[in-house]
Amino acid sequence: MVVVGASLAGLRAVETLRQHGYDGRLVLVGAEPSLPYDRPPLSKQVLAGEWGPDEIVLRPADDYSSLALDMRLGRRATALDLDARAVVLDDGERVAFDGLVIATGCRPRLLPGTPDIAGIHVLRTLDDALAIRAALDAAARVVVIGAGFIGSEVAATCRMSGLDVTLLEALPVPLARALGDEMGAACAELHRDNGVDLRVVVAPAGFDGDEQVERVRLSDGSAIDADVVVVGVGVAPETAWLEGSGLALGDGVLCDASCFASAPGVVAAGDVARWHNPLFGVDMRVEHWTNAAEQGMAAARALLAGAGAEPFAPVPYFWSDQYDAKIQFVGTCAPDDEVRIVHGSVAERRFVAIYGRAGRLVGALALSRPRLLVAYRRLIAERASWEDALAHEPT
Repeated sequence: MVVVGASLAGLRAVETLRQHGYDGRLVLVGAEPSLPYDRPPLSKQVLAGEWGPDEIVLRPADDYSSLALDMRLGRRATALDLDARAVVLDDGERVAFDGLVIATGCRPRLLPGTPDIAGIHVLRTLDDALAIRAALDAAARVVVIGAGFIGSEVAATCRMSGLDVTLLEALPVPLARALGDEMGAACAELHRDNGVDLRVVVAPAGFDGDEQVERVRLSDGSAIDADVVVVGVGVAPETAWLEGSGLALGDGVLCDASCFASAPGVVAAGDVARWHNPLFGVDMRVEHWTNAAEQGMAAARALLAGAGAEPFAPVPYFWSDQYDAKIQFVGTCAPDDEVRIVHGSVAERRFVAIYGRAGRLVGALALSRPRLLVAYRRLIAERASWEDALAHEPT
């Protein structure tokens, strides 16, 4: 068995294979040289200088011997040969497989025309976080481009560290795609409450500076002085190495309900996988921690079970810590969903909102009300009606 991708989904896959009795050769390929680590703290505790690399490992270094892995860390997969059943690595080595787990995650999207000067960063890896952390030590003014989850968390961490922060978003509100416009507007107020200069419906037009960034020019003709710029305009599935392999691709690796890709004995998990979720009846790709962990395990079980594999039908869950608030969401969100606040209020920055579609509860958002969200996640899993969700009183 070969697992390509040594982050959360890949690690959970190799652990699950061993836990379920697979005792053959097990190869773990990872593009980064480090052992698997936790990514959510990169934009928070690591960026703030509160945690170091040793505090974000997903499994202690001395605990890998029990997995009996053949590790290929610091090695990137460059091609997949389905006819020969082999993964080609960047040094030309061909790693044969009977079963393959693809868990290569995503790569950050870059802004076209970004100059090669110091001070402009993306955040995806531990090295990225450490580089930004070092730059912040000599910075006073930070510009964050993109108010999605990564951008919002970076803005919050920098502001809580006492820096002047400008947050730029091309859409009318932050997190619109994840939470919808109404709830995105509520999250915008978190930034403004904490002194962030949030500017919406604006995009970067260019950067000034010779060797070091000095200024960001905007599409509205204005400009913002900057010592550090962090670009967080989304990610793209890491599938370039699979192009030409014959594997079906389309905004990720296309999979069925059990995480099987379009070739026998090949599954995908985590940010790179687009699979059919039978609970909602749609294909989805989820870029969050819980899904990576759960799908890594599900894909490994499917590889062992073969044709008898169970569908992977979770209620997606994600969270984001910003300032003193915890944002949590379960389910899915679409632009035309009906949204209703059922507990608390936006004004007090503590509430639960639920999302309805076609007469069914499909999502729920909690802002600093974590206990109440559990019941709504269960209702979504039970395919509860919109009326039942509105009538529900969590205990």
